[in-house]
Amino acid sequence: MYTHDIDYVIRTLGVGATYRGYRYLSYGIELCLADEEYLLAISKQLYPEIARKYKATVGSVERDIRTVIRVCWENGYDQLQSYSLRPLYVRPTAGEFFDILVAYLSRSKPVLQAV
Repeated sequence: MYTHDIDYVIRTLGVGATYRGYRYLSYGIELCLADEEYLLAISKQLYPEIARKYKATVGSVERDIRTVIRVCWENGYDQLQSYSLRPLYVRPTAGEFFDILVAYLSRSKPVLQAV
């Protein structure tokens, strides 16, 4: 999966690179696409790995990703709904959010790489 595909999907959700969580989310999605086991341990494995790469605290990673999810919910709800395979009535948790985006990118992989 190309990083620009991941970045494109994040930007379609109304989140720009001015948010610190943007980079964290992008890298986290990349990790989950490479190994879906990360989706089973967001707080115990994924956040610490992101924190190591960016020399941040796990708490900072968690907070900044929550901020990105909130921004997405407020600015990109319709697009997020189109990526999800089920109706979204409440803002997704971090685990649900990663799952939605990873599943979407996995389904769209051949289409995105052809662009």
